[in-house]
Amino acid sequence: MTFRPRGQNGRGEAATPYPSNFPMITKAVIPAAGFGTRFLPATKASPKEMLPIVDTPVIQYVVEEAVASGITDILMVIGKGKRMLEEHFDRSFELELELEAKGKLKELEKIRAITKLANIHFVWQREMLGLGDAIRCARHHVGNEPFAVLLGDTLMQSHNGIPATRQIMDVYERFGGCVVALEEVPLERVSRYGVIRGEALDERTYRVDDLIEKPAPEEAPSNLAVASRYVFTPDIFSYIDAIRPGKNGEIQITDALRMRTAAGQAMHGYRVAAQRHDVGNTLDFIKTNILYALARKDLAPALGEFIIAQAAKLQSNR
Repeated sequence: MTFRPRGQNGRGEAATPYPSNFPMITKAVIPAAGFGTRFLPATKASPKEMLPIVDTPVIQYVVEEAVASGITDILMVIGKGKRMLEEHFDRSFELELELEAKGKLKELEKIRAITKLANIHFVWQREMLGLGDAIRCARHHVGNEPFAVLLGDTLMQSHNGIPATRQIMDVYERFGGCVVALEEVPLERVSRYGVIRGEALDERTYRVDDLIEKPAPEEAPSNLAVASRYVFTPDIFSYIDAIRPGKNGEIQITDALRMRTAAGQAMHGYRVAAQRHDVGNTLDFIKTNILYALARKDLAPALGEFIIAQAAKLQSNR
């Protein structure tokens, strides 16, 4: 049995030790190999994960969430044309010297902090064969340890100051096994997501009996959709290896989780206190920029006035 302080991961709580019978999670995998075709031509030479939300790349927000959750070791799964991700988290001595010479010490501190966030490693996914295959690329890095997975093009804006990944890591530390983040979606939209069938254990926690990928609304067992954050135990790799490729030869992680659950292995879901932002499509990308800007004290007043003025114009033109 190990003991760890709850207050150690940016939670702002007193460091009260609590017992856990399960190995501590210190590693995370961030799949970031996709082409980002919905953002062409912007993503022709630049990864979609480097698109800015206000003034910070999407991928940096994802890494910061992992670090705030207690992760110290991150493996990023990348593909062709993604070298910029490596460069973003590496030092730029020329830029540092330039900023220092011009006395821009605040900016210098910011870019140096990026390189110190965590131990970040990179591996190539040679073919785009689905999320299951991307996770399989992490097999040798994570070894026999549990690990978190954060999708590199999705942000989770916490409602309570606790990162979404930390929330599901807490569930893992209660029950062990695999855990998926959940969000409630309107029933008419469940056909866009994978949703769970399961039993509520408390207000937010569910024992998952099955996962159904993109069901018709009338056939959906719930409106609880899987929301881009996961905790996996290392046995997930054997189930990824065992499943058959689906459409376009892709290996779907949902199929591996279904097989694992059918074999009697524990899986839980947690309805996270966070808002999911899928920045992989244009409209949600714009909305996310606005919401994150409105959360900043230096931008909110002027931006708020601009939005109100534009809303008034739109209303008058109807």
